[in-house]
Amino acid sequence: MASHLIQGRTVGMPVRIRDVAVCAAAYAVRADAARAVIAYSGLDAAEVLPGKAVCVLLFADYRDGDLDAYHEFGMAFVIRRPDTGRAGLFVHWLPVDGRFTLEAGRALWGFPKELADIDLRLSSPYKRCILRKDGRLVLDLLVRPGVPVAGPGLALDAFTHRDGVTRRVPWRFRARGVRVRPGGALIRLGNHPIAKELSELGLPRRPLLTATAAHATVSLDDAQTLP
Repeated sequence: MASHLIQGRTVGMPVRIRDVAVCAAAYAVRADAARAVIAYSGLDAAEVLPGKAVCVLLFADYRDGDLDAYHEFGMAFVIRRPDTGRAGLFVHWLPVDGRFTLEAGRALWGFPKELADIDLRLSSPYKRCILRKDGRLVLDLLVRPGVPVAGPGLALDAFTHRDGVTRRVPWRFRARGVRVRPGGALIRLGNHPIAKELSELGLPRRPLLTATAAHATVSLDDAQTLP
């Protein structure tokens, strides 16, 4: 089993997250704008409808895992995998509020992790994330959980790009307490550069769907460099 040394601690593979709560909203956005945002990666945004790509915004409360407890926000795009042509998920931005997961995420998988102020409010019926970076509001995202559905098991590979290297990150996700609905989110954008990117993608707008998971487990394997 592979292992890595991060801040004097040994991290074995696969990295396991034993309990995380996740809220996500998927938006149909202009495909040309999405391609412009992720052009640096060399990857191509998948068109789910003519001229439309998918941008996923998510926030998560990591309660128990190999990388400690922390909060995370993610901005990602559904892409066409360069190796198989199937769907993958490219992680464009991944702010966190923990220094250990910051270093581990960058070193192990090339995740674009940055430190940010992530205020999660998950105890009420409406789930809310207020995200600030460098003292500037990025966004305020409110998610309304939908109807219960069977917890999915996913193995959709993630893709990252850091220091000129594109990587594939095999990961597996299992959830319970899952709720899904069409629409179901309100977003207010701030004045941070990421907010400007979201505005150029066409947000704020109604999402295609939202999903919440009260409890999930995640397993991440070693990243594989793409040629």
